[in-house]
Amino acid sequence: MTPESRVKTKVKKILDEIDAYYFMPATAGYGRSGVPDIVGCYDGVFFSIECKAGNNKPTALQEREMRLITDAGGLTMVVNETNINEIETTIKKFARRKGTVIA
Repeated sequence: MTPESRVKTKVKKILDEIDAYYFMPATAGYGRSGVPDIVGCYDGVFFSIECKAGNNKPTALQEREMRLITDAGGLTMVVNETNINEIETTIKKFARRKGTVIA
């Protein structure tokens, strides 16, 4: 299992624990490039999570997609091993503020 796969596995476990709806879009040449690794909904709020390992950063296409999601009122997060434990708190905090972007 790659380091990024380990991050994705931990993220899915957290999302399962809070009963969030989510899926992992597979673009494979048919979808839209740059879509975050995980997209979902919690308490009526759309969220997306880009999983990275170590110091890896989102690509320009990924940043564009995350900006579009944020502009539409959704929540976007870039998660790695160091901030993975903030997912639940961030999603729940954002859900209480519906429509407010948390920077």
